[in-house]
Amino acid sequence: MTEAIRGWILTHRARPFLELLSRYAGYDFDATDWAAVEAGVKATDAADADGWYSYPLVGRCDTLEVRLANTVGGDELSVVIVGAGTYEMCLRADTLLTAFATD
Repeated sequence: MTEAIRGWILTHRARPFLELLSRYAGYDFDATDWAAVEAGVKATDAADADGWYSYPLVGRCDTLEVRLANTVGGDELSVVIVGAGTYEMCLRADTLLTAFATD
């Protein structure tokens, strides 16, 4: 599977989204990871192709690249996940995007 998985999540749900996605990949996402992502996402803009923040999740099961960007005028983060190696990981990532797009 090499196709990017795209969607969006509510900004305030970004940390639990990344924690769960990391667990599926076999990566131990911790407070240091969150601090890096939180700082990196601040100046992003989904409308600008160069305005995205990218964070790698190099796990025991999968290596994912998660790209995040703020939506202009909204409380959402646009998300692109690259590197899901199996149908199962694609399905999990897509399901997480749907689940974290609502409260």
